[in-house]
Amino acid sequence: MSDCDCDVELKDGDQKTVLYWLLGINAVMFMLELGVGWFAQSTGLIADSLDMLADAIVYGIALYAVGRAITDKARAALVSGYFQLILAAFIVIDIVRRVVFGSEPASQLMMGMGLLALAANVTCLLLIQRHRHGEVHMRASWIFSTNDVLANLGVIISGALVAWMSSRWPDIIIGSLIVILILRGAWLILSDAKRELKEHSVPAESGSDKPCGSSQNSGHK
Repeated sequence: MSDCDCDVELKDGDQKTVLYWLLGINAVMFMLELGVGWFAQSTGLIADSLDMLADAIVYGIALYAVGRAITDKARAALVSGYFQLILAAFIVIDIVRRVVFGSEPASQLMMGMGLLALAANVTCLLLIQRHRHGEVHMRASWIFSTNDVLANLGVIISGALVAWMSSRWPDIIIGSLIVILILRGAWLILSDAKRELKEHSVPAESGSDKPCGSSQNSGHK
């Protein structure tokens, strides 16, 4: 085996390790935050929990892409972006339901769960940071982790505002802002993935720019 193949395998192994950690953390936090969010009647927590679920699915897709061709990684990022759009639609439905039927969010549970989720997502951000300028599927993972931290901060702030104002509207507003954050992230990821596909689809077909270690990657197509 050449030195180049060893470098490729080490890089792929590092990506897999990071993605497994991200997948596990987000899966556990999704179940925990969804239960607390439902009990606390918090749109912000439920929105953030669904974001965790989408991220867990996305990290699973990214794991599939590790070691594959650049175009496969771009397609995986593309699917990840579309998952984010579906997530945003589900959150909008929950926001409308709570506006129509009302809710009484529990501010202390919101802030407590928000702090726990923030700690989990900061951990994810530290794990993925060295890959933030890497391949397209890893760049997508960095965007998801960054958005999660911002969403957690929003939930904590909304919990404080709910307690201060004795109103559910800060929670609903933060839930709506999380939707906007998710849509922005989806747009960035989809744009990046489509650009990668446009740049590499023709060379990948002709085989003129296969990178070092491509014989290993081509076996996954």
